[in-house]
Amino acid sequence: MKKGLVMEGGGMRALFSEGFLDVMLQNGIRVDGIMSVSGSALFGCNFKSHQPGRGLRYNIRFKNDPRYMGLRSFLTTGNFVNAQFAYHTMPLQLDRFDTDTFAADPAEFQVVCTDIVTGQPVYHRISHVEDHTLEWFRATGSMPIASRPVCIDGQLLLDGGLSDCIPLKHFQDEGYERNIVILTRPRGYQKQPAKLIPLFRLFHPRHPKVAQLMARRHELYNSQLRHVEASAQAGNTLVIYPDHPLDIGRIELNEDKLRAIYAHGQEKGLAMLSTVKAFLEA
Repeated sequence: MKKGLVMEGGGMRALFSEGFLDVMLQNGIRVDGIMSVSGSALFGCNFKSHQPGRGLRYNIRFKNDPRYMGLRSFLTTGNFVNAQFAYHTMPLQLDRFDTDTFAADPAEFQVVCTDIVTGQPVYHRISHVEDHTLEWFRATGSMPIASRPVCIDGQLLLDGGLSDCIPLKHFQDEGYERNIVILTRPRGYQKQPAKLIPLFRLFHPRHPKVAQLMARRHELYNSQLRHVEASAQAGNTLVIYPDHPLDIGRIELNEDKLRAIYAHGQEKGLAMLSTVKAFLEA
């Protein structure tokens, strides 16, 4: 029986997921595969590279560095998070990602992006992290308006959360029968319709699918949430929720908030450690 880990995104809310994953990592809890989207891909890859705390560390280290993210990067490059610095210079030179350990760890690692021409999700397995494969991480984390589309193999890609917010069904279809799902919204949350649809049309005039996906995203998310809950009731899925709404923006530079969200993930991981072990061993 293949055992998987599925994580929704949410930008910096995914630091909650990293805190939880670090408890799993430090207690020797492993899975056969990891399915990630957006911010959970950027933090979740550190679980496979065995680098606890890395996501929190580099965000605090570079939070005031104009090369990392901010209005200057947005005005000069069209990307609020600087593409070259954040996705290439930093992980390959300044806070090195352990590419060898990532490749050696047997867990499969997938990300989901969105093809903004077709509006369909694009799933991609990453077995080795190199300069060119880092573009897949950039693509899954590239939010509309705040980012330019990323072109990979002729496809124009943006944030995977546009087309597959919680990719549990995809992983189940690939044979992962027993899954841990880490959400970054508390139990009972329901997504509401987006209010700024005209802005998505304005910033992405050549790709109407972006605004269309955003207009229906609340329906997709709430439907996928129902599937997650049904899978949990069936006994094949363990769902992890934060205990309260995470008081942090998708792109956040406040160090106290970054630390608090990560710490809440750790606390939740420690509290559920025996539950997680029992679930994976069943």
